[in-house]
Parts: sequence; structure tokens; C-alpha cells
Amino acid sequence: MTSTTSPTSDTRSQVISTYHDHPRFICVSCSAVLALQDELISKSFSGREGRGFLMYSATNVKLGKKEDRPLLTGVHTVADVFCMGCNDRVGWYYHKAADLSQKYKEGKYLLEREKIVKENNWKLDE
Repeated sequence: MTSTTSPTSDTRSQVISTYHDHPRFICVSCSAVLALQDELISKSFSGREGRGFLMYSATNVKLGKKEDRPLLTGVHTVADVFCMGCNDRVGWYYHKAADLSQKYKEGKYLLEREKIVKENNWKLDE
């Protein structure tokens, strides 16, 4: 679920808490589910604050304003992505890539490693 509400609007009541028993990535600040681990495309991306994960989809996020941003692989039209649970910026969404070789990123999310936690949802035998 992606929302285009203002990045500063209070959306905590709209956070979806499904995906029980599925390995997922959650927000480091508020534990809202941001993506299923099955949606991971690549761990070898760079975000603003270090490593980034390219994801097919994300949930419980809202998009900021579109802008052209110079990134390591050229200029891309992106929008910052904010957690709906706490309003923290957690990455960006690729709207458009100028370079033909980068078109595969369009419609995908970059989640910053420092902003997410891998939750495996292990079950311990009792």
C-alpha cells in the first residue's frame, strides 16, 4: 500500500499489520512492516546514509514530492518514501530513470539499510 498523503500527515492509524509468519523488513523507529523479504531484488545499492536495498514493493509508506535527483548511476526522477507509522524518511521510490540501462529501477523502492530491521519471525519449539 502506497499513499501520496503529505509526508508530515499523521497516518499511524492507517498502518497495516498483516504478513504474520512471513519474514519481513520493519521500520527501525516504530516497527511498522515496510516490506516482505521476498520482495528484495538487491542488497548492493547505496542510499543517502549507506547501504540500500532495492525492493519490488513496499507497504505502510507514503511518497513525498517527485524530484530529479543526481544519484551514483545518473539522474533519476524519485520521491522520498516515508514510514506511515512514524513519518521517518526510509528511502525513495524510482519514478523514472534517464539512462536506458537504469530503466529496471522504475517502479521500485530503495529502502535504506539504516532505517529498516530484518525480522525473521522465527518460531521456537517449546
